Amino acid sequence: MTQIKNIGVFTSGGDAPGMNAAIRAVVRSAIYYGINVTGIRRGYEGMINGEFFAMDRKSVSNIIQRGGTILKTARSEQFRTPEGRKLAYDQLKKHGVDALVAIGGDGTFTGAHIFGEEFDIPVVGLPGTIDNDLLGTDFTIGYDTAINTVIDAVDKIRDTAESHDRVFIVEVMGRDSGLIALRTGIASGAEAIVIPESKTNIDALCERLEHGRKDKLSKIVIVAEGDDVGGAFEIGRHVKERFPHYDTRVSILGHIQRGGRPSCMDRVLASRVGVAAVEALKDGHRNEMIGVIHNEISYTPFEHACKHNVEINPNFLKLVEILAI
Repeated sequence: MTQIKNIGVFTSGGDAPGMNAAIRAVVRSAIYYGINVTGIRRGYEGMINGEFFAMDRKSVSNIIQRGGTILKTARSEQFRTPEGRKLAYDQLKKHGVDALVAIGGDGTFTGAHIFGEEFDIPVVGLPGTIDNDLLGTDFTIGYDTAINTVIDAVDKIRDTAESHDRVFIVEVMGRDSGLIALRTGIASGAEAIVIPESKTNIDALCERLEHGRKDKLSKIVIVAEGDDVGGAFEIGRHVKERFPHYDTRVSILGHIQRGGRPSCMDRVLASRVGVAAVEALKDGHRNEMIGVIHNEISYTPFEHACKHNVEINPNFLKLVEILAI
């Protein structure tokens, strides 16, 4: 087994709270084991362009509490091509990088899987995405912070809804996954949740709004952006048409869900998998995502972790219906 001397670390795709904690853990654990670390700015695009710099323990000081990513992130169309990946590999060889830690989600790991196989370079991944939609880990880095950000926002919206007897249709992130909507809907006491995993029944939604508690004129509906109707504005339009007497408003939470200081849970998760990634590379692991299942470190091949097939527990949807009476 070839001894690893220089690990490259980068973040890719959408940013997620806790990415900085993961970077910090990778850098400091590598130093602990006597391995050099090279930071790569702007993901795969920066890899192609040679945006490399040496990292030490000081370069990750005072970042564990910061949202976003100090390494920046970007999407790269060029990396999708064999020519682009060859340019990236040439840059890695030029800078003496012989292993990689990729922090990101589905797209990041898809690229890492292809890259690692094409050029026989050890690559492991850390699950950094607010959507929590990767197989091989109970929770992804950023998910806990994101749902707490949503809860805080919806609680504030609820204050206004109750003060004015309004119906609020609140859209949260989740183009391919409804896990943010599902958990925040339960935790915020929403009357209904609309997610991409379940076909939206507008008639059933309106029935629930109409026949809910008569003494409760304020109502909250949580909508994942990937629902099959077309998002919160489209659902709001249907509700207004059916109930013109309702004071119906739409609120899109948008990118506030990505930002902010990571929660304690995200900081600890990022630290654990960051250290485990370096140890995995030392032990010869490659083409795997490092996660935590049942509080134990797990290793999942990229081709399995990449699939967006995390099933929604139907009991959660039933829970919403029961508690909304």
